[in-house]
This record gives sequence, C-alpha cells and structure tokens, in this order.
Amino acid sequence: MPGTCVIGLQWGDEAKGKLVDILTEDHDLVVRYQGGANAGHTVVSGGQTWKLSLIPSGILRDGITCIVTGGVVLDPASVIREMDGLESRGVKIGSKLLLSDRAHVVFPWHIAEDKVLDGSVSGGEAIGTTGRGIGPCYRDKVGRSLAIRLGDLYRDDFRAKLEHIVAVKRRLLAGWQQSGPAGGTPDAAELDAAAIHRQYMAYAERLRPHVADTTAVLLDGVEAGKRLLFEGAQGALLDIDHGTFPYVTSSNSSGVGVASGSGVPGRWVDRVIGVVKAYSTRVGGGPLPTEQINAFGEHMRERGREYGTVTMRPRRCGWFDAVAARYTARLSGVDELAVMLLDVLSELKEVRICSAYTIGGKRVTQFPSHVDDLRQAEPIYETLPGWSEDLTTVRSYEALPANARAYLDRISELLGRPVTIVSVGPDREQTIFRAPSVAPRHPAPRHPLPTPAKA
Repeated sequence: MPGTCVIGLQWGDEAKGKLVDILTEDHDLVVRYQGGANAGHTVVSGGQTWKLSLIPSGILRDGITCIVTGGVVLDPASVIREMDGLESRGVKIGSKLLLSDRAHVVFPWHIAEDKVLDGSVSGGEAIGTTGRGIGPCYRDKVGRSLAIRLGDLYRDDFRAKLEHIVAVKRRLLAGWQQSGPAGGTPDAAELDAAAIHRQYMAYAERLRPHVADTTAVLLDGVEAGKRLLFEGAQGALLDIDHGTFPYVTSSNSSGVGVASGSGVPGRWVDRVIGVVKAYSTRVGGGPLPTEQINAFGEHMRERGREYGTVTMRPRRCGWFDAVAARYTARLSGVDELAVMLLDVLSELKEVRICSAYTIGGKRVTQFPSHVDDLRQAEPIYETLPGWSEDLTTVRSYEALPANARAYLDRISELLGRPVTIVSVGPDREQTIFRAPSVAPRHPAPRHPLPTPAKA
C-alpha cells in the first residue's frame, strides 16, 4: 500500500497544488494534515484556474475522497465558500469531502486577536501572518481550556462552552484595547455570544454530512490497502519547530508533521516528494539569504507571477538556496525532488545556486538553527550558464536544453536526491516525469559540500 507525501521544501508557494492534482489519479485518498485557510494551492487545467485553500487539491478529480484531518484548524465560513465556489463551476462535492471532528475551529475572536497581535516581533518586522486567526486558534488548541473542535458544535454543551469563552475573550480584548495603540485593536463588544452561536450552528448544519472521525477513516483505509496521498501546506522552512522561528507558521509544515497531523503512522508513507521552485521566494518577514532586491528580483516576480494565492501579497524573490533545501530534504525524509517553475529562468545568460554561506567570516554548509545567524548569512554562489530556449512546450527530460539539465543535475547533487519531476508551466500537461532509476542519485553529501566550481 503506497503512501505518498508531497512536501514543500522552501518557504511555501512551491506549486505543490499542481503536483498533488497530477498524482491524485494514482491514489484513493488525498489528505490535508496541517495549516488552515492561510494556505493557497493553485491548479491549472484545460485553460481553467482553480484556487484552493482548505480543501485538498484532489477534489477536482472524480472517485477520490478528500480528507481534512485534526491537524488542520478549520474556518467553517472559508470551507463553505470554497465548496460553493467549486460547485458553482461544476465540481460535485457530495461525499468526496470529509472533515475531521477533531479539527479545531477558527472563531471571530481568533481573527480579532490576530489584529491585536499584529504579527510583529521586536523591531517591528512582520512575521507574515495572513490575519485569518490561524495562529490564535493553534494557541488555544495547545492551551486547551478555550478551544473548540468541530465535533463540539454538535454537542449539547456547545452554547455554554461558547458563552464562557466569549466572556473570557471579551475581557482579554478589553485589556488589550486599554494598553494598545489608539484605534489599533478591535472592539471587544463586537463579540456577541448569541450571534456567534446562531452563525456557527448554521455552519454546523451545512457541514454535518462531511464531519467524520477521519483518523478512523484513514486507519481503516491503510488496513484496506487504500493508496494515500498527503498534501502539505506552506513549506518546511516555515515549520513551527524546525523552521526559521519566529518567522514561521503555527504548525509542523515539514515532513515531521504528517503522522501527528493525520493520525497515520509514518511507517505507512513510503514515498516522499520534496517540491522546490527553481529559485527562492518568501512572503512576509524573516531572512531570505539569496533575496534579490533589484531589477532582477522584480523581473522574477513578474515573470513567475509571484503573488500570494490567498492574499495576493507580492513575494520576495532570490536565487535557489541549496543549503536551505538540503536541510529540509533531510528533515522531511525526502526520496526525490520535483523542481517547479523552471521555465521562469529561461532567457537568462547565467543562473546561480547558493551552495554555502559565509557567517562570521566562516564558510558554512549547515543551515543555521537561529534566525539571527541566518540573517547574517552571505550566500556563496555557483554560477552556471543559462539558456535562451522557451521550455513551456518541452515534454521530456532529454528535450530540455543541456544547460537546463546541468542546472537540475547540480541541484540534485547538492541536495543528494534525484530530480524526477520538472514543471515548465502551470498546466497539468506542462510536467515532465523522469523515472527515479534514470535520474542521477547522489548520496547525501557530508559536510563540507563540494567546493563551488565558480564563486
């Protein structure tokens, strides 16, 4: 029973949604195991573009069951809007979507708290929160006493629990109003327990046919030999425990979060695909060592359409960072690599890969554990010849320009994994598959990495 996991190895936005959509046809269950409505996946097929946030990308295929597990924090209004949007375009949801009764629910007070705690750290740099209440909901989940799960909406004591939490949250927000900047916090009086109860009971009735014990469904599926596809959200460098803290998301977005978020033991995942862009991007604050704050960075943003799927925020752009991607490939147990948006690098005379950093005057190939050290990192680049050819019509690895193949081979060598999938455009058809037995497999390099051919 093959279990496949698709993990973004950078700071998110690696085009995982496209890959999940393609791989879905070889699986029975598509599983979203962490994150919330702050994620955004885009799928392009037949000239149509689909933008998804909470619902797994597999929903576009018939005969597939899509599961949102207890590791996700669920905004009922968002998932209902997605369902309505899909159905209005002819996608039948029916019984294809299951939502975990263990999923913690985002409420208005979570969004209010996101506005109060504006996502800044000392010095005023923004973490990059989307303001959708994701972090505060995860905080209540860990705190337990003020948390509500989706299954709680169907219990007799839901109203009493909600009224208690609203009373506590109003006091907290009122205190923040008094101590915070004028006009900078929401009005605590806007939290009306009765109105919220009516609203969420309506959500509960709409979602009732889809609510299930998804842990049991998945474990039953494993025992029945079903093929599972795990869809990661955000990217491994945003992992709450192993990413560039505090400029991270609120869940385990690397491969370590698959088992805890889904309830399926890691032993049942036998294929892990690490997804990277052919370059680096990041949204919000935090260091991006290879960032290009210049005309070239602007060129990459416009050519790659680097704006957030959910927020439309412009992404910061830079050269490919092999130090960071090798770290997350090891962290996530990656078997093979999918390199996306390779076509964006066409028409460049040369391309660069960061294969090491200089930190404190020393050459470093280990990704730093502290964000302040990463902030000081100066990239050491290898420069490779570029290619002028348009890649968007290429359909085989052998047909790629020699310089493009050399670029992919160097990424493979530095990360110690074969490149088996290459994307040369947004459509499903613009995808090249290469058998792992054909792709060059390199053992994970020990420190230090090979000396760059050209610095």
